[in-house]
Amino acid sequence: MGTGFGFEIARRDEKSLARVGTISTPHGQIHTPAFIPVGTKATVKSVLPESMQDLGAQALLANAYHLYLQPGPDVLDEAGGLAKFMNWQGPTISDSGGFQVLSLGVGFKKVLAMDSKTFRSDEVIAGNKERLAHVDDEGVTFKSHLDGSMHRFTPEVSMQVQHQIGADIIFAFDECTTLHNTRRYQEVAMQRTYNWGLRCLDEHKRLTDVRTGKPYQALFGVIQGAQYEDLRKKAATDFGAMESSGISYDGFGIGGALDKDSLGTIVKWVNEILPENKPKHLLGIGAPRFQSD
Repeated sequence: MGTGFGFEIARRDEKSLARVGTISTPHGQIHTPAFIPVGTKATVKSVLPESMQDLGAQALLANAYHLYLQPGPDVLDEAGGLAKFMNWQGPTISDSGGFQVLSLGVGFKKVLAMDSKTFRSDEVIAGNKERLAHVDDEGVTFKSHLDGSMHRFTPEVSMQVQHQIGADIIFAFDECTTLHNTRRYQEVAMQRTYNWGLRCLDEHKRLTDVRTGKPYQALFGVIQGAQYEDLRKKAATDFGAMESSGISYDGFGIGGALDKDSLGTIVKWVNEILPENKPKHLLGIGAPRFQSD
């Protein structure tokens, strides 16, 4: 029985890694390359779903952390999933909550230190901010920014929440670091992300088998490694090696805080290694950098 998810490459550029393709999901197709608008809380701020379609959006991305806190994954599950809940007719994507949970820890909000030329520390925290999240090898304990209540996200919980949210594409739980973190900490976080990814694969399979009758959700693994070439290449190699193990991801996300000056280089490092037959998503690169005349 087919899953309803697939990826087909239509054309390749012989002089680069660029390609044009189509991602198929149970709720429609995404023609790549594609820009995916973010509707953090199951809505793009001040824009109707019908208007997003008129503007040419092919898919919308929502945030597992925010939807977990409000209105709660049970509400979305009972509504028939994210697309029905937000009255969106096309494909949907949910991130794992890793970025938001970890940004609570450092206090940088939407920007995780996009400058790699300043200080280095294992314990990064923005000035005059309270650390709202604490990470360990098993998961993350965090305080809600809404009411101060305490919560716990593990790879398994992230998968459970995202399965209830019901997006067509979901992401493995990862540890998103800042460019201020030390090289040593980046190594620890990268290995932690890999270990969490394996746990996500196991839980994703279990939930897929248990939640029969639900549309298939494609799971993407997340490549970390900050600005370091050897770490990015190791992460891409380790994740790509799963292809021969029978427990591989449906696609990949390139994550982490990225120095805009190195963005293209980092993407090239990992895409030269990751399996070509899988779709890739560049996670949360922030505002575009416009070049003046």
